[in-house]
Amino acid sequence: MKLATLRLEGAATTAVRIDGDAAIEISGYADLGALLAVEGWRDIAAVADGTSHVLSEIAPQSWAPVVPKPGKIICVGQNYETHIKEMGRELPQYPTLFAKFPEALVGAFDEIEMPAVSSQVDWEAELAVVIGAPARRVSESDAKNYIAGYAVINDVSMRDYQYRTLQWLQGKTFENTAPFGPYLVTADEWDLGPIMKCVVDGETVQETTTAELVFTPAKLVSYISDIITLNAGDVIATGTTGGVGHARTPARYLSDGSLLETSIEGLGAQRNIAKVV
Repeated sequence: MKLATLRLEGAATTAVRIDGDAAIEISGYADLGALLAVEGWRDIAAVADGTSHVLSEIAPQSWAPVVPKPGKIICVGQNYETHIKEMGRELPQYPTLFAKFPEALVGAFDEIEMPAVSSQVDWEAELAVVIGAPARRVSESDAKNYIAGYAVINDVSMRDYQYRTLQWLQGKTFENTAPFGPYLVTADEWDLGPIMKCVVDGETVQETTTAELVFTPAKLVSYISDIITLNAGDVIATGTTGGVGHARTPARYLSDGSLLETSIEGLGAQRNIAKVV
């Protein structure tokens, strides 16, 4: 199934199931996070028969972040060999983890707010894992049972803030910077392997197969759940591949008006304009 969160008139939102050329409201659930928190969410989504919206008539900005307010967004650094090497580092023994907060998320077609205080705004195309059931100390072999599905996310990063200290958080969670969506594909219908791509102003800057992850989604769910309970709706951003602007010579960053396009085959595509605020 394809599931998403759709913005309605006013401030209202609703969880939807995407069938063919329509988005079907899942009545009673204001967003996908609320749906995933309910036991049996798959069955509820599958039989939902609420208001139908023709996809071609839905305005791009009506697509909210897949999960608008996840309890946790845990990000993984250094998880593609190409990116690790371009940043001059060795392959890690354990995942490098940091956090992002929900205020950073925007929809797949929203504007990205480029903070005027940063002059080094960079792109990071990533595969997002969305949790579908509480996971605590789960084995790698069982981890897939706790994954609701997968989506596209771009961990837009303020490099000058990121490298002010050894801790990366301050460069990773500026508000309204990280497009997430447009939809989630459930874990039974998508697996690692399809191509992930990032295009900036018409130029492909990142392209890789998602099978090249150092730490797979199952490994990450198992490892993180040893540290903290992963709850339904929580998000793991699994890391980016080579081609980021900071590693180029000369370095290249997003500018006011830049068009950032991020896609993963089978999971959809984002199209975001960067605007200085």
